[in-house]
Amino acid sequence: MEPLRVKISVKVLPNDYTCDGADISPEIDVDGVNTAISKSLALIVDDPDAPGGGGFVHWIAWNIELVKMIPEKIPNTPEVTFPLAAVQGKNSFGTIGYSGPCPPHGQTHRYFFKVYGLDSLLALPAGSTRDQMVKAMEGHIVQYGETYVTYGR
Repeated sequence: MEPLRVKISVKVLPNDYTCDGADISPEIDVDGVNTAISKSLALIVDDPDAPGGGGFVHWIAWNIELVKMIPEKIPNTPEVTFPLAAVQGKNSFGTIGYSGPCPPHGQTHRYFFKVYGLDSLLALPAGSTRDQMVKAMEGHIVQYGETYVTYGR
């Protein structure tokens, strides 16, 4: 599996990207996409520090067109056509698209941004869950990269 370099310009997430601010998705730089093997990108943003374990899902998306940067403010719609093409699923809040960090007061959590290069598009309907997406990606992951940021209240 080839690596992807995934980067967010900050290590501590500004309020704009959280429940304490505008709650918009941040810009994610993706470097090293090999267009000879990757046909689409997939994304999971989760919080492994959330109570209950297993990781709280803040955002999942797949069939993302091959880009070097996923821009901020991706609309919270099942199918996105602008500013890029993507399909989005349900997060742990039960909504479609990005819902930013909102840890309990007095806690700082880590938020992992995991980007997968896939050798195909996924035949997965909008609104699917992380578990359904992970199952659909089996055998199709050809590139991978991750980064994380923190946020505390």
